[in-house]
Amino acid sequence: MLSQACKYAIRAMFLLAQRKIEGGYVGIKDIAESLGAPQHFIAKILQVLTKKGFLISAKGPNGGFRLSEVQENISLLDIVLAIDGNKITTSCWLGLNDCSEKTPCPVHFEYKVIKKQITAMLSSTKVSDYNDELSISKMFLKNNKGIN
Repeated sequence: MLSQACKYAIRAMFLLAQRKIEGGYVGIKDIAESLGAPQHFIAKILQVLTKKGFLISAKGPNGGFRLSEVQENISLLDIVLAIDGNKITTSCWLGLNDCSEKTPCPVHFEYKVIKKQITAMLSSTKVSDYNDELSISKMFLKNNKGIN
């Protein structure tokens, strides 16, 4: 459902929300290592999030990325829309271009309910919602065996 770039973007935003408590910028190498992700790929994703106004970046030895002040409570839906567009909320599960109420695919009406639930979950979940759980290692942003 979500592209790999979108999954990394959400994980990076969770990480930066958690690290905001510590203050300062988080370097790209640290972010990539913390997520178990390729550094060049993460850099491109974070550039997009910066252009969208979700992050602030700074160059130099103490530079990196941090959440912008106004984006502290950004929803997961905002991130998904910024990276993947609205396909998660509008596309047909079978990939049909003309799937609609008038010309439904076989699973249109069932998937319509699921899309509504996914959209509600994504819009109500904020990147700062899990800071405590991440801080005490009850939740994780990186696979244990290096599989992303």
